[in-house]
Amino acid sequence: MSRFLQLHLLSFIPPANLNRDDTGRPKTAVVGGATRLRISSQALKRAWRTSSVFTSALDGHIGQRTQRLGEVIRDRLVADGVPEADAVAVARQIVPVFGKPKSEKDPNPTRTEQLAFIAPEEREAALALARRLVGGEKIAVKPEDVLRRSDTAADIAMFGRMLADNPDFNREAAVQVAHAFTTHRVVIEDDYYTAVDDLKTPAEDAGAGFVGEAAFGSGVFYLYLSVNRALLTENLGGDRALAATALGALAEAAATVLPRGKQNSFAAHGRAHYVLAESGDQQPRTLAGAFIRPVDGSDLMAASVAALKSFRTDLEKAYGRGYDAEASMEVGAGGSLGDIVAFCRG
Repeated sequence: MSRFLQLHLLSFIPPANLNRDDTGRPKTAVVGGATRLRISSQALKRAWRTSSVFTSALDGHIGQRTQRLGEVIRDRLVADGVPEADAVAVARQIVPVFGKPKSEKDPNPTRTEQLAFIAPEEREAALALARRLVGGEKIAVKPEDVLRRSDTAADIAMFGRMLADNPDFNREAAVQVAHAFTTHRVVIEDDYYTAVDDLKTPAEDAGAGFVGEAAFGSGVFYLYLSVNRALLTENLGGDRALAATALGALAEAAATVLPRGKQNSFAAHGRAHYVLAESGDQQPRTLAGAFIRPVDGSDLMAASVAALKSFRTDLEKAYGRGYDAEASMEVGAGGSLGDIVAFCRG
């Protein structure tokens, strides 16, 4: 098995605002001196790991990122007949394993200050420990009573986690995801819209009941992922079958799943037009350099595919091949997502 898997995707996204900045406008980046639309890696990973692609392929192997596991423990104990005060006390004994608990005076004293990425096995271990505590056992709760050094949660194995108070149980991410950006310069546009009051009578003024403004943009996005297969398998405790399933789900999600921002307003459910998968033991490298100079022309997708292929060839001439095997898919030209998924699964 080759150590590294790399994915390069080009996707057209119609007018949308999938990933907003603090002002509500689409995120951007300046690349090669030109403004581009951008979708953050955080938004992409969140969309993938909560998608039906992941939940169906990895049922039982998906973690939860939350501050509220203490509330789950409390509610489960209360449902079993434990007085709420006792349930809260037990939950507060366990939650420091995942992060600093909120103050006892806080309205939500069983929550942690930080979000923690928790595997299903760790959740069940925490609940089992809580039952032992309410049963009268004298237990000094230790991290190893709950936390695991290898994962049953494929998304934690892929995207990593940090537990500041228990770094021995941190997980180094096996999957690196770049921010997606448009291959060409963009201008963000503004949609001035109105909403009509259905109950307003003709005798009243003809004005709208509400006036608003929404920003949006469109373009061809380049996305790059790098996977350390060896680390992924190690994170999963040597479970090669689960690692293969996770990589297949990752490839499918990267090609078909987008963040959900403003989707009710834009329905921008795009699909990857071009996907290139590479495997090998060579040091990974992005092909983003193909788009330092913004592409232009009447067919931005065709120009983007051509620029990516040309830059890859130039890199090979300078550095040698950056892969041992490859698979590709281009809508209208050959290959399929099934081919890419099979290649990524190994």
